[in-house]
Amino acid sequence: MKSIRNMKYLGLGIAAAVLSACGDSKSAAPVVVPAPAPPAPAPVIMSFDVSVSNVTSNQPLSPIAVVLHSDQYSAWSFGSAASAELEVLAESGSPADIIAAASGDAVYAASAGADVIPPGMMDTVSLEFEEQAAVELTVITMLVNTNDAFSGMQKVDVSGLEVGASMQLNAPIYDAGTEANDELAATIPGPAAGGEGFNAERMDTNVISRHPGVVTSDDNYAESALDESHRFDSHALRITVTRTL
Repeated sequence: MKSIRNMKYLGLGIAAAVLSACGDSKSAAPVVVPAPAPPAPAPVIMSFDVSVSNVTSNQPLSPIAVVLHSDQYSAWSFGSAASAELEVLAESGSPADIIAAASGDAVYAASAGADVIPPGMMDTVSLEFEEQAAVELTVITMLVNTNDAFSGMQKVDVSGLEVGASMQLNAPIYDAGTEANDELAATIPGPAAGGEGFNAERMDTNVISRHPGVVTSDDNYAESALDESHRFDSHALRITVTRTL
């Protein structure tokens, strides 16, 4: 009986050893650790300097609004009514509403100039954004010694500019069509008059057109707050665009 019991214990010991060996074999299997994912490539940045020179004799320009965008963005449409934000800029000179409205996937970057640009002076705005295949430029400013004249260009294709290259443009002058060109001291916000700026009531054709120019008191319009020095030619500003990155 004793030998049988010993044989039983011996069998249990062998079984335990076998199980232990199997367990050791399983836990010793190599652990495969996946390689870390490579870091995402840094975005390629494009940047542009947009400079605006005032080429008038006595028409200060409001702080400029500058937008870089796709072909889906438009700040105005010739022969159509001005947007509310363009009306604010064209009557008061403030670019804030234009910049605030320049949002969404169609807009890559938007910024306003620092201050009014006196005649003969220049201001520059720098913008940068992730590289895009197609890039267009829009620039807008008000001639502040007028009722609602604005100048600028839109949808200018700058995609082909190489780094370090520039282009120059002369911008025409438009009438926003939101305020009558009465030239009164009460309705012109610039230093020639110091009158009212934005007025929500639209008191003109409500159609954007080329500006016919000012009449002035020197043309026997006695009520005009403007004089000969406030006249302007076919363009009021020279835009220089330089790609910097």
